[in-house]
Amino acid sequence: MIGVDWGTTSFRAWRLGRDGAVLGARVAARGILNVQDGDFANALRELCGDWLAEGEERVLLCGMIGSRQGWAEAPYLPCPAGAAELAEALVEVPFAGAHIRLVPGLSAHDRQNVPEVMRGEETQIAGLDSADGLVCLPGSHSKWARVEAGRVVGFETYFSGETFAALRSATILGRMMPDAPTDLDAFDRGLARAGDQGHLLHHLFGVRSRGLAGALAPAASASYLSGLLIGHEVGAAMATGAHVTIVANAQLTALYTRAVVARGGVATQAPPEATARGLARIGARTWP
Repeated sequence: MIGVDWGTTSFRAWRLGRDGAVLGARVAARGILNVQDGDFANALRELCGDWLAEGEERVLLCGMIGSRQGWAEAPYLPCPAGAAELAEALVEVPFAGAHIRLVPGLSAHDRQNVPEVMRGEETQIAGLDSADGLVCLPGSHSKWARVEAGRVVGFETYFSGETFAALRSATILGRMMPDAPTDLDAFDRGLARAGDQGHLLHHLFGVRSRGLAGALAPAASASYLSGLLIGHEVGAAMATGAHVTIVANAQLTALYTRAVVARGGVATQAPPEATARGLARIGARTWP
């Protein structure tokens, strides 16, 4: 089987054995926004044509490729849902020479009954070994999912990553932030500040005022801001002492682990290639 995580800006594909083993992998900067005229069929042939020519006839796609801007819309599946429910709700798209199906995203409501949606993260969660617990998927729109018996029962989204990028690039705070390596001491100071009383918007101005007062070096200000935002996110998303599985790259995993531990929790890193594992598990239920 070919498994594909096709996002807004990137394309990741794996050739998977029947036992779920990764037999081959590739990455390309061919996200759905970079496919001319929405010709996803030809883009897939360009990127995975050799695997198709060698006999792969089953292709499972997840991510934004199943959104309204993608190949076809795979409607959100209401929670609770896991690999079994996802496999039953796949959307088939026509493609000469192979069977192609799209994994739907998930929908839920937060504690105030505001709608929540995810697309792509559900497949990563399906690739985890733990069947229960709290799962954090950091990113532009960080997801915190509650998993029971291998099914997502609910989740909340935090706009942390995109907020960091916007504050750094389009506000007065960014003028004080030169490119610099991550300063873990400054990050920890931001985490500590997030635990103080007061609103995030007030804490944010402190990034500027500390810099003006000489209490925060310019090279450390971006790390302090990151700690502040992640600290507020983690403080709102998890109870003190919770166990959290983090699904992210090494850099984000390290930062979120520090934040979880600072909150009195325990953090576990997800296994590598959780998305490929999730695609394999959903595919095994679709094509036994």
